[in-house]
Amino acid sequence: MRLSPDPAPGPPLPPRPRPRPRLEELAPGIHAYIQPDGGWCLGNAGVLIGDDTVALVDTAATERRARALRAAVATRTPLPVSTVVLTHHHGDHHFGISVAAPGATVVAHENTREEMARRGLALRDVWPGTEWGDIRLALPTLTFRDRAVLRIGALTAELLHIGTAHTTGDIVVWLPERRILFAGDVLMPGCTPFVLMGSVDGTLRAIERLRALAPAVVVGGHGPVAGPEVLDATRDYLLLVRTAARRGLAAGLPPLETALGTDLAEHAGLRDPERLVANLHRAYAEESGAPAGTGIRSAPVFAEMARYNGGAPITCHA
Repeated sequence: MRLSPDPAPGPPLPPRPRPRPRLEELAPGIHAYIQPDGGWCLGNAGVLIGDDTVALVDTAATERRARALRAAVATRTPLPVSTVVLTHHHGDHHFGISVAAPGATVVAHENTREEMARRGLALRDVWPGTEWGDIRLALPTLTFRDRAVLRIGALTAELLHIGTAHTTGDIVVWLPERRILFAGDVLMPGCTPFVLMGSVDGTLRAIERLRALAPAVVVGGHGPVAGPEVLDATRDYLLLVRTAARRGLAAGLPPLETALGTDLAEHAGLRDPERLVANLHRAYAEESGAPAGTGIRSAPVFAEMARYNGGAPITCHA
């Protein structure tokens, strides 16, 4: 529990030491590219390798990290990446397309393409001190609304839109023969969920839909490879957020003050706990009748997250 709604700003936190990104083989031809420790802008990717084609699930945030992803893929196959599937529109998952997979067909939900076109490379302005490098917007050339199927050699990948959850355009990549789920940022093992641009209730519904798939392995958009336990962990956290929002609204408290007075209990060890503030803003909006995905200005919310952290800025670690 935080002690004050308006703590004095402190010095910036020193960079957190992190292991190098790594490829984890989940099954023959199926890999997770994990970027520890999964904090802001350190997103994961999936690498699906067939006999004559390669697909990525998401890429990376910066030129340097996208080049590292491309080099990692090259250690497993000489084939170029022909397809990139985007789980959602946030730049830390797609900025690296033109570097990691130049010329690839980019597949996404129709809402993701719309948001990418609208936002462009604006994420760079949120963290101007990040070394983004030479990154270029690569809009999806193939979009869908509900479901699509991608064939990578003998491997079947089902692309499923699961409603408004982390964003309005979230899709997951489900490999039914192997029961492996690439969940994007709907599920982020070991990391605090983030639904500012999506929906608390929508994510809870999405979790139950994903539970029905009965995945054995879950690769989230951030954090380590996990099992189905991440479904329960994410659900429990969001139920805590919803309960806190209802309590805060009843008491007439703003989201930041509610966040400062909320005991995260077993969720206190999740990375980036300041996201509680953002999640409460979304929960407040929904509890007040706003439709899922209704726009909430992110800049003031990020400022409040920094205050929650005692004044430490929210830092992109890419």
